Amino acid sequence: MIDTTSERAIILGEYIVENRATVRSAAKQFGVSKSTVHTDVSERLKRYDPVLYKQVREVLDVNKSERHIRGGLATKEKYQKAAK
Repeated sequence: MIDTTSERAIILGEYIVENRATVRSAAKQFGVSKSTVHTDVSERLKRYDPVLYKQVREVLDVNKSERHIRGGLATKEKYQKAAK
């Protein structure tokens, strides 16, 4: 398990950048809540590693701009499965 919040914030940030991951997928991968991931990468990471914070912010901004598309595709898939 990860020892400190600073280590966790950095590990989560690196994971998000390397995998272009969402907050939800990072939370699932590390077994923490979405709120914890969001707090770590949006508040704590800014203090511990500003360069990594900027990289994470870019990934999260892209994810936010695409989320309505992902939601629409998930709904479409749901109803296609139900029709079968």
